[in-house]
Amino acid sequence: MTGSPSDTGTPTEGVRAGGFGPRPRKTLITLVSELPGQIAALIHAEIEAFKSEMAGKAKNIGLGIGLFVVAGVFAFLAVIVFVALAVIALALVLPLWLATLIVAVALLLIAAILVLIGVNRVKAGTRADPDGLAASIRRDADAIKGVGDYEH
Repeated sequence: MTGSPSDTGTPTEGVRAGGFGPRPRKTLITLVSELPGQIAALIHAEIEAFKSEMAGKAKNIGLGIGLFVVAGVFAFLAVIVFVALAVIALALVLPLWLATLIVAVALLLIAAILVLIGVNRVKAGTRADPDGLAASIRRDADAIKGVGDYEH
């Protein structure tokens, strides 16, 4: 032994006065006992980072949706102006009441056609599908129970 600090064999060997330098070695039991706390701290930090990221994304999504709503309001107002323009243009060649009646009937026809198309699409979307997901789940349940026809 030379008497240098590295020869002492203590766990704090080589540690300087400022707290910098090699860390003292910990036993395996100490490391294993610290593991649950470190895992909990890591999970907590990950959850906080996720919350922070989602808050930023939600703020941007909310702003985007708000801008879409405002754009929709302006588009709706523009449609109203175009309807008024159609009435005024027809009023140049027809009496005002007749021009207004023609535009109103045209708008109602468009609305009726859109409603019929929408009803047809809803019926198509809610129609029972014999080979759909519900039937597939039913066949899987029957296969697990061992009843019905199924491939082995």
